[in-house]
Amino acid sequence: MKRFFFNLPSAARRKGLSDHKGCLGVRLCALLAAAVLLNVCCPAASLAEADHVVVGNPTPMRGEFFTELWGDATSDIDVRQLLHGYDLIMWDEAEARWTVDPTVVVEWSWEENKAGDHVFTFILSDELTWSDGKQITAWDYAFSYLFCLSPVLEEIGARPLRIEPLAGYAEYIDEGAPLSGVRVPSDDTLVLTLNHEYLPFFYEMGLLRCNPYPISVIAPGVEVRDDGEGVFLSNIEDPDGEPLFTAELLSRTVLDPETGYMSHPSVVSGPYMLTSWDGVTAEFAVNPFYKGNAEGEYPSISRLTYTLAENDTMIDKLADGEFGLLNKVTRMDPIMDGLERMYEAGFSMTDYPRTGLFFLSFACERPTVASEAVRKAIAWCMDRDQLTEDYSGDFGVCVDGWYGIGQWMYRIAVGEITPPKGCEGIDISSLVHYVPNPDMAASLLEQDGWRLNADGLREKNGVVLDLRLLYPEGNNIVESLQPCMADILEKAGIRVTMEAVPMADLLSKWYQQEDREADMFCLGSNFYPVYEPSVHFMPDGSWAYTNLIDKKLYDAAVAMRTTRPGDVAEYMKNWFAFQKRFNDILPMIPIYGNYYVDFYRSDLVNYRIEENMTWSDAIVGAWLGEE
Repeated sequence: MKRFFFNLPSAARRKGLSDHKGCLGVRLCALLAAAVLLNVCCPAASLAEADHVVVGNPTPMRGEFFTELWGDATSDIDVRQLLHGYDLIMWDEAEARWTVDPTVVVEWSWEENKAGDHVFTFILSDELTWSDGKQITAWDYAFSYLFCLSPVLEEIGARPLRIEPLAGYAEYIDEGAPLSGVRVPSDDTLVLTLNHEYLPFFYEMGLLRCNPYPISVIAPGVEVRDDGEGVFLSNIEDPDGEPLFTAELLSRTVLDPETGYMSHPSVVSGPYMLTSWDGVTAEFAVNPFYKGNAEGEYPSISRLTYTLAENDTMIDKLADGEFGLLNKVTRMDPIMDGLERMYEAGFSMTDYPRTGLFFLSFACERPTVASEAVRKAIAWCMDRDQLTEDYSGDFGVCVDGWYGIGQWMYRIAVGEITPPKGCEGIDISSLVHYVPNPDMAASLLEQDGWRLNADGLREKNGVVLDLRLLYPEGNNIVESLQPCMADILEKAGIRVTMEAVPMADLLSKWYQQEDREADMFCLGSNFYPVYEPSVHFMPDGSWAYTNLIDKKLYDAAVAMRTTRPGDVAEYMKNWFAFQKRFNDILPMIPIYGNYYVDFYRSDLVNYRIEENMTWSDAIVGAWLGEE
């Protein structure tokens, strides 16, 4: 699945700013120029096997290789792309729109019914098979919808998928009625209906994205049926008996740490199969039944290993041949080390804009940070520009909203893409750019009733601004957070204690899968192509990881999603209104967007990461050898 991409040929342009900072940029440009010569002057120098690539990433996996319903660590997303294929819908980069994947759907149509609903009919290829050789049918896609929407998942710690525009959604989750928005007239035909009450929807076809999942593995003894009113789950042998599709069943088949489909998916539909997972490293082999992607590409690299790459040693291990590919390198010191050693060591690099950002998130249910004044005071006590420079250097851009510099909206806003007529007045530089100003912070706190106590800390109604911040273990961002935030906060009467925790624990607390006592979290996140932030700011708080309920913010997000498809100018206006509200109330403090850098062995050919969503997409069309 593809996305927009653009290259920035100079460090100054890479910054997205005109105030490029001196000698570092000159040095970077020189290193990049030398790197270009690498492919001419230097032969491949890899000690790795010819049919095996070891991939390293600085973000550890959690082992959530099934769906995003239990969490969404970026490394786990990459694994899912390897294992789960044949999505109905893909992003068409040439047309800049969502459309069907021709590998999966051989014929399709849509119509508007009398009620105004949009009805899509998909005829599926009869050549789709699971990794065990059994055929994939429309019933498998129907099961995916029924599973991912099921309220049963809440009993085992998941957040069921919310596709409210899908007809019959509310009746299915509230009353257990058949899901009327999904019909299976025959094994090769899937009919999906979107409720007119939720239309228009800007990313309309993107709502229909769906990978098949194997019911025989996840819910043995259960089948999907269609009674003419919609699909539903039923026992195979005793339809009228006690339902087998229960939390108890799924706890075994999905969550068992040794055999569950979450961390050990056995039957899959993607280009690769998981052969082992030990909590740190995952091993993969080619799925021999994979039909290929929309570009007609098949995996040619027989085996993959995916594991954690430590920032301090990753470049050494790449140069020694222990790694064949380093993905999503973010920190400036390994990037510079890699650029300096490329010519001698004989490896290549590609940089590409991230569709996410690094941010500080609040737990707004806590009285310490529930107040907008406190959150703004903290923002006025952060040197975000220096944090960006320290961590990402010329590969980072300090951002002021909930966006990534690789998103098409940002590119229009900064002029990288010619704005369509009607986008006048969208000025991203008009967002408040919070810079260190402890006097401003102190004034905001005073106005909000926070007074200095005997310990020199701000206090109100018995609540003391003695805060706890969690950040990922192994991330050296704390070295910059101390001078760029903690020391400045003290001047305003706020103390913060920073604690490193394993990424899995950090995400569990942020997702509220377990109790959390922290006030703030330092995290990075990438956006899905269907940018739909309203689900994270629902008025009922059901998906709000920040627990901030703000109707104006939610309404602004809804205005984005309800823009008519194709009306880019109107969408941009609504996107900008959302960013302004986000920038004002700060459920999270954006810090930086950045360019990822991938370093890889020079005989890894056709690795087009800049044209793909993930390395796991790009690796399918790559091979080892010569052009």
